[in-house]
Amino acid sequence: MPYLLISTQIRMEAGPTMVGDEHSDPTLMSFLGATKRNVLGNHFWEYYVNDAPRIVLDKLESRGYRVVSMTGVGQTLVWCLHKE
Repeated sequence: MPYLLISTQIRMEAGPTMVGDEHSDPTLMSFLGATKRNVLGNHFWEYYVNDAPRIVLDKLESRGYRVVSMTGVGQTLVWCLHKE
């Protein structure tokens, strides 16, 4: 999976950071220390870590991921990363 989306809501100085969906690479999710959860009212699962986005981005860079784009959507920040 060469593309990865991560996001955080409201504050980017603190976690949690969403790092994947139910189809994400389990090995990468384990490397990030991510936990799989289902939020009440959602019909999908997501992986999250309690780390701030900067920590997650540093970890992903060490694995060869690079930020392609970043945007804000309401109170949510989203980063799109790609691995060559």
